[in-house]
Amino acid sequence: MKKIIHLNAFTQCAAALQSFGQFRNPRDRTSREYTSTRFWVDLARTLEAGCFDSLFFADVHGVYDVYKGSAEAGIRHAVQFPGNDPTMLFPAMAQATRHLGFISTYSTTYYPPFHTAKLFSSLDHFTGGRVGWNIVTSYLASACRNGLGDMLPHDQRYARAEEYMEVAYKLWEASWEENAVVRDSARDMHTDPARVHPILHRGKYFEVEGPHMCEPSAQRTPLLLQAGQSSRGVAFGARHGEALFLVYPTIEVTRTRVARIRSAIREQGRDPGHVKLVLALSVIVAETDEEARLKERRLRSYASPEGAFALFGGWTGVDLAQFRDDDVLDRLPSEGIKSAARWFSTVYPDRPPLTLAEAREEMKLASLIPVIVGEPARVAGEIERWVDETGIDGINLVPIYQPGSFTEFIELVVPELQRSGRMRTGYEGSTLRENLFGAGHRRLLPDHPAYRIAGVAPPGKGNVAAIG
Repeated sequence: MKKIIHLNAFTQCAAALQSFGQFRNPRDRTSREYTSTRFWVDLARTLEAGCFDSLFFADVHGVYDVYKGSAEAGIRHAVQFPGNDPTMLFPAMAQATRHLGFISTYSTTYYPPFHTAKLFSSLDHFTGGRVGWNIVTSYLASACRNGLGDMLPHDQRYARAEEYMEVAYKLWEASWEENAVVRDSARDMHTDPARVHPILHRGKYFEVEGPHMCEPSAQRTPLLLQAGQSSRGVAFGARHGEALFLVYPTIEVTRTRVARIRSAIREQGRDPGHVKLVLALSVIVAETDEEARLKERRLRSYASPEGAFALFGGWTGVDLAQFRDDDVLDRLPSEGIKSAARWFSTVYPDRPPLTLAEAREEMKLASLIPVIVGEPARVAGEIERWVDETGIDGINLVPIYQPGSFTEFIELVVPELQRSGRMRTGYEGSTLRENLFGAGHRRLLPDHPAYRIAGVAPPGKGNVAAIG
């Protein structure tokens, strides 16, 4: 039986995502309409018509100010700036759709766990169980200078995040019993206080008494996602994630890293099949290969490589302005996103690391994300090849311009994947977790650490049997 390919749409409630300079592209609407609720609601409807699992918003809380030692390039080229809070959009998009899930990046550095638990429970209620949390520890020093928390060393951020998740699990899974809300007129009781419990957490980083503010939502705990690719990030994702977002340059590199990630999941005592691995890819598609190549050249003509360098500086803390065009970029030290700092030495494993000039060309479209270019059957076949040869479960589609990158993919590539039996033609369940794991799987699976941390007995094993 062919593996069904999961599709996620990647975006940001900002003027630009990762292809900078596209604001000059007359077909790009994001830079002009990212502040419009109608724009995002229309996109959500489009993605649901295309049978996507979810719409995933990245988010940041500062400016990219490492490149050339200032924020000038980041601001000039709209490097994820200006931007708005995407979670405000979720109820409106949920009203316009029935099945599409909505995921937001949310930082364990910038928000207290009690606040995060309340926010995501509220969103899960307001979306009917279709919300997910992309867990990040954050990397922008400029955000910390805005009073949003201390910039801890890389591994310490993850140590703190481990306790953060412990608090969140206690609030979501252990604070409220399932039938705590009784609405008993005879006893004058809306909620039974005997069934609502404080969590009394006392740890190294947090003291949280509880109880949780929200009654259990459809999913109780939102779908949990993570994107760390350093050794510490992989261990954290293997422990907590139900889906992991990956960014790797080639099929060969991806295959090797996927095997390591699956092994890390097993080491956490979890079934690797209970964690979906979703790889970032970008697509340029047209009716013919020739038209697709012409479109690629047109899109490259709008590119602002300096914007990509500003983004890279924020990710890694490395200022590429210090290098000359013929300098080789290799083993760059970083306390930010360590996998990004190593990127230029892993793009082509059988070649020397990239020079600055080569990196500039590589990053013109979709930054570090691989780009597939061609006619519909070729693009669909290449996506199938990535899935079949690497063991990933799906694609995180990164747009070059919006909404065109999504609408063209849905019009031209989705039918090809559906005809070959590699993509759903409808939805089985109603929650985001069901989109990934099948109808009936609304709650965390029993081998997830939330049950041990929260002290909650796992549900019956029958909840897991149908997952392939």
